[in-house]
Amino acid sequence: METTILDTLHGEMFGIWFLIGAALVFWMQAGFAMVETGFTRAKNAGNILMKNLMDFCIGTVAFILIGFGLLLGEDLVGFIGKPGFDIFTAYESFDWSNFVFNLVFCATTATIVSGAMAERTKFLSYCVYSGVISALIYPIEAHWIWGGGWLAQLGFHDFAGSCAIHMVGGISALIGAKLLGPRIGKFQKDESGKIVKIRAFPGHNLPIGCLGVFILWLGWYGFNGAAATSLDQLASIFLTTTIAPAVATVVCMIFTWVKYGKPDVSMCLNASLAGLVAITAPCDVTDALGSIVIGGVAGVLVVFGVWLLDYKLHVDDPVGAVAVHCMNGIWGTLAVGLFATPTAPGYSIANAAGKELKGLFYGGGFELMGLQLLGFVSVAAWAAVTITATFLVIRKVFGLRVSAEEEIGGLDATEHGLTSAYAGMAMLPEPVYDDAVVAVTGDVPPAEAVEVKRVPEFREPASGGVKMTKVEIICKEARLEALKEAMLAIGITGMTVSHVLGCGVQKGVPEYYRGVEVEATLLPKIQVDIVVSKVPVAQVIDTAKRVLYTGHIGDGKIFVYDVENVVKVRTGEEGYDALQDVE
Repeated sequence: METTILDTLHGEMFGIWFLIGAALVFWMQAGFAMVETGFTRAKNAGNILMKNLMDFCIGTVAFILIGFGLLLGEDLVGFIGKPGFDIFTAYESFDWSNFVFNLVFCATTATIVSGAMAERTKFLSYCVYSGVISALIYPIEAHWIWGGGWLAQLGFHDFAGSCAIHMVGGISALIGAKLLGPRIGKFQKDESGKIVKIRAFPGHNLPIGCLGVFILWLGWYGFNGAAATSLDQLASIFLTTTIAPAVATVVCMIFTWVKYGKPDVSMCLNASLAGLVAITAPCDVTDALGSIVIGGVAGVLVVFGVWLLDYKLHVDDPVGAVAVHCMNGIWGTLAVGLFATPTAPGYSIANAAGKELKGLFYGGGFELMGLQLLGFVSVAAWAAVTITATFLVIRKVFGLRVSAEEEIGGLDATEHGLTSAYAGMAMLPEPVYDDAVVAVTGDVPPAEAVEVKRVPEFREPASGGVKMTKVEIICKEARLEALKEAMLAIGITGMTVSHVLGCGVQKGVPEYYRGVEVEATLLPKIQVDIVVSKVPVAQVIDTAKRVLYTGHIGDGKIFVYDVENVVKVRTGEEGYDALQDVE
């Protein structure tokens, strides 16, 4: 009797945890939305939020209609589940928990694709392919692995989705980004069409991106741990799910620090996700040492993946989705064949004959690795063929990409009628690159549209021999008050202050974003103009240098010009006399 009660309590407890885990996986949609928004440009923030919202909503509809049946319906020859409508016809006995749990996993697959195709995809086309992934592509291959299909029967192991979710989403992202083409200005070509320069497009809000990574990491404890069947197994999964991303991030930090001279923030954020993706398949069957190695490889692999896409494949992936999910999804799938150990609690990997299998590095030989390779190749081929066909049909029917003019203006405005996702905040204008071909829609001649006025040369008499000098000071806004007080103290009572934007590279030292050299970025500065004749110019310069100097790059610059004449409009005074109430 006591045993029966304990078994019932155990089942109820893990049934509750199963649903809590599903809720954590759903919450990961917020993490994906934040990462993708933060790693892209502000003019597309609303579009990206809308896509991540619709991922789940469209996916839910598709999963209800056909996806759930294809995934978990009665097995048909090991290939698909039998479609059905038990959710409508037999609701009283329907497996509600399993439906919700598998639904939130399904939505993740489509979300991965969104990041790689961000900033230039038609919203309608996105909705269509998101629905196809949730209705057909993901449920069928997931049935092979989790629904009793042929891979599960052979002994292939993917506990939480390195292969079924992340690799499939990553392959879809790679193919989609390739067919879509790069964002305008990403790759600069010469006259022969050869790519001669790669531009970095830094994300507009790394704090939001970082928040997204932490949300995803939290959600991953549900992603990996929800299907655990014992407390020991759950604790072990939590341990491996913590170690791998932490090690991946440390390795990436050291690697980018050595390679680029500074630790790369966005790359390290990607590395945390890469470690999580890599540990997803083996999280229940590996130990601490295996987790460390898996995470370390993931930390280097994500940097290599970003470099490979930019410099060799020339595929534009704004958020690093391919490097994180495709490459580390593959690595995590194969890592099972290397690091699976029976010392992990609840270990249950066996082949079709029931023989227990172990990883290569734990004395198990090549049998498990062979199964993992077979699963990787089979699922990758399925994903590549089906998503390519999907994208080609969409491109033919609806078109995949927005126009150049829409892309330059931003998808918030052109796809959603949203002036900005940050109402009331002014955004810096985006540069227009040579490959941005914008349609001419007006009929005003160029000479009138861009008017040029020629001002006659000033030939009035000079200032009576008194030397006048203009001192132009460019400095940080934080030092303006100190500069103003110092100028007043030496007798300068008049100055003109302007907010300006400026850029510059100090001593030829380049800056890098995700391994790509960053072009000069316009930064806000203060420009102070002072015209002097009585106060010595050297005193003004020395005072400004003393006040502005902090010993850091960017303290400011001072320009000195000769002034031909000064005219005070109110009194008509000129030259030296016109300056006497300002110095």
